[in-house]
Amino acid sequence: MTTLNARSAGFVLLLAGLAPVLAGCNEPKDAVASTSAQAPEPEVSVISVKPQLRAIIRELPGRIAPTRVADVRARVSGIVIERTFHQGTEVKAGDTLYRIDPKPFEVELQSNQAALAKAQAAFEQALQQSRRIATLAQQKAVSEAENEKAFGAMRQAEAEIAAKKADVARARLNLDYATVRAPIDGIVGAALVTEGALVVQNDNTNLATIQQLDPIYADFTQSVSELNNLRRAFETGDLERIAPDTAKVRLVLDDGTIYSHPGRLLFSEAKVDTFTGQVTLRGEFPNPKRELLPGMYVRVQIEQGIDIDAIAVPQQAVQRNGGGGAEVFVVKDDGRVAVQMVRTGAVQDGQWFVTEGLKGGERVVVEGFQKFAAGDKVKPMAWTDATAAAGPLPEGQKTTQARP
Repeated sequence: MTTLNARSAGFVLLLAGLAPVLAGCNEPKDAVASTSAQAPEPEVSVISVKPQLRAIIRELPGRIAPTRVADVRARVSGIVIERTFHQGTEVKAGDTLYRIDPKPFEVELQSNQAALAKAQAAFEQALQQSRRIATLAQQKAVSEAENEKAFGAMRQAEAEIAAKKADVARARLNLDYATVRAPIDGIVGAALVTEGALVVQNDNTNLATIQQLDPIYADFTQSVSELNNLRRAFETGDLERIAPDTAKVRLVLDDGTIYSHPGRLLFSEAKVDTFTGQVTLRGEFPNPKRELLPGMYVRVQIEQGIDIDAIAVPQQAVQRNGGGGAEVFVVKDDGRVAVQMVRTGAVQDGQWFVTEGLKGGERVVVEGFQKFAAGDKVKPMAWTDATAAAGPLPEGQKTTQARP
């Protein structure tokens, strides 16, 4: 009995010793729960959107084309005896490119000059004869018919002189055409004939091709539906027109760099391509260093209007839901995040134009999406874009533009 009581007392003492240990095991759970309840709100970067004036810029595909193209052809027949230009170099209008053997044309000129001299001598004789007959006719020594005949012979001799002068001018012109000259300023291409080749007048064979590259054209296309939407926006007042003399046109080269010289819009085609539904536009650009060459693929950035109350957000602020719709996360006044559906327009300078779903003053999350779920309370921080803070990209720097 004594032994049993001793055991019971020991068991009680053992339980008393374990009680603090068991109590200590429960304390961390309570501490964790308390710590979780007091966790700081995650910081997210937001921007406060506000309507502002923005130029509507379209980026369209295009090709470079020369201002003028001249196919150099022979205007007289003969043998080429000399080529005087270096292929691929710049030439001025009037520079000699080829020389055709001039001897046949020199001989022809001399022959026509001799025929002219003969006609002039015949005219002098006919003139003297006409004067004598006229004097005799006044004295009634000859008939009036003889007088008229002598006068007619003098006029025929005079006409013969005019004909021979025309022959001389034609021969001199052919002799001048034996020297083939550049019709325009530009870059001459490959020589398509060599010395010793026979060229034929009015033949379709080109001797060379000259292209004027400064200034140079950029031909680009835009869908007629976009033009119609633009026209309706002007009519409703959603957009304001840009004066033709202030509209900027820039080129984006194939490596993404901005061409250093802005251009001007020349015209818009007055017809629509029946196969593509596109309208062709043309811009003119300076090309002093010959950086732009015919056939190059470029993208043309053209200002087509001004939106006086446009709302834009950075591209990363716009998310896509499972249905492909655009949405943004907006921080409400109570500090909680809500999902908001939006409708986006074009992308420009790394920002989406938002046409519906946002209004001025709303705070849109730009960074920190992994830190919260919709409905969570967050701590909004002002977002700073290093690119935007640095200002627009300088000329010649690379630019990227996402597609809607």
